[in-house]
Amino acid sequence: MTKKLVAAVIFAVIAIYFSSIAPTASVAWVVLILALTVYLFALEVVTVDVAAITIMVLIGIVSVAAAYLGLDQALVPPKQLFSGFSSNAVISIIAVMIIGAGLDKTGIMGKVAEFILKIGGSTEKSIIPLTSGSVAFISSFMQNVGAAALFLPVVSRISNRAEIPMSRLLMPMGFSAILGGTMTMIGSSPLILLNDLILTSNTYLPEGNKMHTWDLFDVTPIGLSLVIVGITYFIIAGNYVLPKVAPSDKNKETTLDYLRRTYQLDMRVSEVEVTAKSPLLNRKLLEVETQYNVRVIAIKEGHRIKAGVDDLDRNLEFKIGQVLGIISLPDREDDFVELAQLLEHEGTPSFGDLLSDKKSGIAEIVIPNNSSLINKSAIDIWMRKRYGLSLLGILRNGKTLYAKDQDLPEIRAMPFQAGDMLLVYTTWESLERLEKDNNFITITTEYPRKEENRPHKVYWALGFFLLALSLALFTPTPLALALMTGAIGMIWSGVLNIEEAYQAVSWKTVFLLASLIPLGVAVESSGTARWIADGVLSFAGGQPIWVIQFIVALLAMSFTLVMSNVGATVLLVPLAVNIAIGVDTNPAVMALIVALGTSNSFILPTHQVNALIMGPGGYRVTDFMKAGSIMSLLFITVLILAVNVLGYH
Repeated sequence: MTKKLVAAVIFAVIAIYFSSIAPTASVAWVVLILALTVYLFALEVVTVDVAAITIMVLIGIVSVAAAYLGLDQALVPPKQLFSGFSSNAVISIIAVMIIGAGLDKTGIMGKVAEFILKIGGSTEKSIIPLTSGSVAFISSFMQNVGAAALFLPVVSRISNRAEIPMSRLLMPMGFSAILGGTMTMIGSSPLILLNDLILTSNTYLPEGNKMHTWDLFDVTPIGLSLVIVGITYFIIAGNYVLPKVAPSDKNKETTLDYLRRTYQLDMRVSEVEVTAKSPLLNRKLLEVETQYNVRVIAIKEGHRIKAGVDDLDRNLEFKIGQVLGIISLPDREDDFVELAQLLEHEGTPSFGDLLSDKKSGIAEIVIPNNSSLINKSAIDIWMRKRYGLSLLGILRNGKTLYAKDQDLPEIRAMPFQAGDMLLVYTTWESLERLEKDNNFITITTEYPRKEENRPHKVYWALGFFLLALSLALFTPTPLALALMTGAIGMIWSGVLNIEEAYQAVSWKTVFLLASLIPLGVAVESSGTARWIADGVLSFAGGQPIWVIQFIVALLAMSFTLVMSNVGATVLLVPLAVNIAIGVDTNPAVMALIVALGTSNSFILPTHQVNALIMGPGGYRVTDFMKAGSIMSLLFITVLILAVNVLGYH
């Protein structure tokens, strides 16, 4: 809280100073709103979508009250305030998410994993280019965080089968997902948004400076160069920049063996019976588990076995004759049996296969950025009853948190953070159901399951995917309409049902994108972009064009490290356009540098993809700084070289 208050004071002082020297009242108000936007995004006072909606509403209020605030005109006409929700950019993103979900539903990704293993063998240097290249290609046609989420189970499967630690594969995959988003105009939110921002800027530019928009594959040469350099970087320098994790040996290990090998957690599953002398009688499940640091994963009462979703209630009371399936550290189990006066059975005869790897086991799941469970604990959400998950540990910032001693607070009371990887004991039936829940990303994929995919729909999915691309490439059909044609085709053909299509859409992303569009309009129409551009030109106006391009790319990288790439693009495109006009170069190219440069987010785990892979890979912030700083420098260098060498004038 102190950090946010200090930052608020600093931002307020800076905003007041710049607004005081602004040439007009409109520019002053926009400067204040810009400062508030950066503060809300950088300090994460609220979630990014709430921040964006707040800024949109604030712009609307200031516009309505323009006459009372000394403004010559509204920052954004009130009738256009919500037009972002019907923009081509927003419709395109919705359609891309639905198309991506349709391709996933047919099981294509599982076949991709099998193909990679078949042709790539089991060496790190052969698998990295195949996995990274594959995710980069997929990311070029769908949102990069969606491609990374889609490939997490693929990498997990390859890691297990090839015996390569995920820490050696996930960062190259994640970085390639970000880089792949630069290969087409629908690969990332900034590029999808760019043409709308260009058209908006054109309404305020003189006829001689109006910009052209970019076609779907216009950026492919640049993006392909970035992907090739990025993958080559990890092939050459991977041994030096990726975390050093020794390969492991396993031969059909159990999930408990995997937990012991990977996380040094020596857990044991056993079966005990509640006796007449037990002090547990009439006590509640959660209370007993917290006291003894054990997890009850199944209860047999008479002929009924309780396990999985809706069965084990934390308020359940212990009774004579109940048989308990428990998992805990061996010394905790011994203490529990002794102090609670329980009768220990040999093996797990009462539960049979239920407590074997055939029916249940240890699983790894990740809390993604858009999860509604962030800042809530396992106790808050009734995790075992609602999801059938018994929480054993949390992998956070490269450290495994678990009840290794009596001084550690109840881990189930710890609020979840984005990127946390949860180590849980669950039935495979519960885990299979969990894969449909957007609050989690399931890392564990190697377990017995029912076939839920629709492989018989694969040709329909590929057909409508190719139809959408063909309409966008070879006809005058607008991109949003072409993509929505493919999306609705997925539904009509039965690849997805309408509920699955709705679930595929990240509404947080939609509201973020749509709500920030009015800010870009205000920055442009008020003259703020021109004013800031003049300031930059006074500093660097005499430099060569490539130096100015480098500065713009550096600004884009800096902004996107502390705020969303969409927000950075909206703020910087009008600025870049005016800088380009001031130095008499192509403003559309400068705008493109911004939209590409906001994908240069590797140094910190602030990008959604980086946050997503942090937990499963066991990465620390320093790991991103080590590998990401070099990648960021390579990104800017290749970007500026490609723009100037490949004829983007």
